Amino acid sequence: MKHLTSTALALILAAGAARAETTIDFALWGSPEEGEVWKTIAAEFEAAHPDIKVNIEVADWDGYWEKLRVQVAGGEPPDVFAMDAPLYPDWQSRGVLLNLQPYLDANPSALDGVYPITLEAYRTPDGLFGLPRDFQTIVLYYNKDMFDAAGQSYPDDSWSYDDFRAAAARLTLDANGDGVKEQWGFWAEVYDMEPFWGPVVWAWGGSPVDPAAGTTLVNTPEAQAAFQFIHDMWKVDGSMPSEQELAQYGYDGFLAGVAAMGFSGHWSVPEYAAAGLNFDVAPLPIGPAGRATGVNSAGFVISADTDAPDAAWQFVQFAISEAGQAKLANIGLAVPILESVAKGEAYLGQPVQINQALFVDALDYAHMKPVFRGYEEWSSAVGDALNLAWSGEEALADALAIAVEDGDAALAKNQ
Repeated sequence: MKHLTSTALALILAAGAARAETTIDFALWGSPEEGEVWKTIAAEFEAAHPDIKVNIEVADWDGYWEKLRVQVAGGEPPDVFAMDAPLYPDWQSRGVLLNLQPYLDANPSALDGVYPITLEAYRTPDGLFGLPRDFQTIVLYYNKDMFDAAGQSYPDDSWSYDDFRAAAARLTLDANGDGVKEQWGFWAEVYDMEPFWGPVVWAWGGSPVDPAAGTTLVNTPEAQAAFQFIHDMWKVDGSMPSEQELAQYGYDGFLAGVAAMGFSGHWSVPEYAAAGLNFDVAPLPIGPAGRATGVNSAGFVISADTDAPDAAWQFVQFAISEAGQAKLANIGLAVPILESVAKGEAYLGQPVQINQALFVDALDYAHMKPVFRGYEEWSSAVGDALNLAWSGEEALADALAIAVEDGDAALAKNQ
């Protein structure tokens, strides 16, 4: 066998190094269809960075968090993973996330054009340990066919909550008078604050929680009035289906075609469109303290234990670039964080012909969904207490008092 010269050996080693790949894993929750879009984003990134390969790992919401906890506890987390903004402080405070501030300091233009409110959830005294990927604002969905059949004018930016309540009552139908309703004026998910009761409380001038003070605020006079409005619309007017009434139709009354209106984020658009609903969106109504909605984001974080921090950062940077954000707009589930993309054809020209711009315009009166350690535990405590009122087990005032007591206990536990 011939001996290799030192020069030949060096060339072979250099060629091998050129072919070597850095592989990073990106984990997120979502549907298989979302996973396919992310694979195309990864492919575009790999074309520009041939030395880096990205593996995409997609799971449903519950499966994602369960697997992630096991991976992190076992010291084998994905290099990059998706983060729900309210849960971010829990993960950041454990020391398992990489501080991205040095990368941002080295590239001051990295966040140019990003909507500022979407960054707030990720700020810490030590810098940003995560970045937003996309955002959600809550809007009013309405079924145009149901409105047309009732001769009801469509909601617009002049609507107050009184207008909304009156329309919901008119759109609630028991066609044959047998005491069983076939249609309701409104439906929304009521457990977590994001889709419905949070925006209503803000519109009445209240606030759900003060994490810094460790205080749950659902029992202030403003919040009490907001919850009374919800209670009366639901339990007095009968304009919202009970859990038992909704059960035969599924989990979403608007999706099932039995509710004329709903509050939700952009995540509902693909599903409503796929169901063949003839719908559009309008701003949330005006409350006693003005118009208000909520804004929440999904984000990117990088594991503090990654073996490839630079490669992981390059992938995140690509995903928040115009090219990456334009691709993400194709999923149709959320709003891009870059103003240039959110106001461009990639987002506004989506196949579903509704008022896509409204989700962006809503930032003008949006409140950030609270972000603090223990949010999930606090939300469950408050949601469980409120359910006592919605089920009729407790009077509204008593349920709100329980929500404060249990919510404050959750806050104290996580200080």
